[in-house]
Amino acid sequence: MSTAGVYVYAIVPTDTVLPADASGVGGPAAPLRTIRHGRVAAVVSDAPHKLRARRRDLLAHQELLQRLADDGPVLPMRFGMIAPDEDTVSRQLADAGRDHAAALERVSGGVEVNLKAFPAQNALATLVTEDRKIRRLRDEARRRPGYEASLRLGEAVAFALAARATEAGRRVLRELTPLAREVAAGPDVEGCVLNVSFLVDRGAHERFRSTAQRFADGHREHVELRLVSPLPCYSFVTGVPARTTAGV
Repeated sequence: MSTAGVYVYAIVPTDTVLPADASGVGGPAAPLRTIRHGRVAAVVSDAPHKLRARRRDLLAHQELLQRLADDGPVLPMRFGMIAPDEDTVSRQLADAGRDHAAALERVSGGVEVNLKAFPAQNALATLVTEDRKIRRLRDEARRRPGYEASLRLGEAVAFALAARATEAGRRVLRELTPLAREVAAGPDVEGCVLNVSFLVDRGAHERFRSTAQRFADGHREHVELRLVSPLPCYSFVTGVPARTTAGV
């Protein structure tokens, strides 16, 4: 297979053994190898031409990172990170090897848990009962139905639902933060009032999830919580400087 550089999956400790049956992106799947320097190594494969975010390749990337994380600390790369050649990767490992080793130590024994909070869309009945303004606007819309009345009611409901979810998000963040080593805010997501990741000890992962689930169960009429874990520690590491393939 002709290549267009070196696809970088992750930085790992230099003694990491790659899963024997694992493979990389591309069709056919690219064989994996490591580029070692001192205490760290980069997990790489040949990068195929015209790589795109196809489901097959996204899953191959994700599965490899998860399997590596199950066996030890990993500094995961986002999908589509490509270096021009192995020498570039080797130089980067030489330049930043100490930082990579420190980062691996920092995330060792930990997993990432991502939490997103959304307004509870099934809570309209409770909202009407508890919010005097919403009741008034609802009654006005019933007495004098029309576009303006419906618009005012809809906007007020959306605002109130978001406000209730935001407050619940603050509360769950306060409750979960003491259970994590670190917390990192995520990017804005449409419709989401809170997007945050936690670095959690692997041994405390189930307790963390149970605590989050109890909060979600007790606040269903205020917030919808979506928890994704365990994940490689994307939000708590920095990656190898490399170009991201076009089209991703």
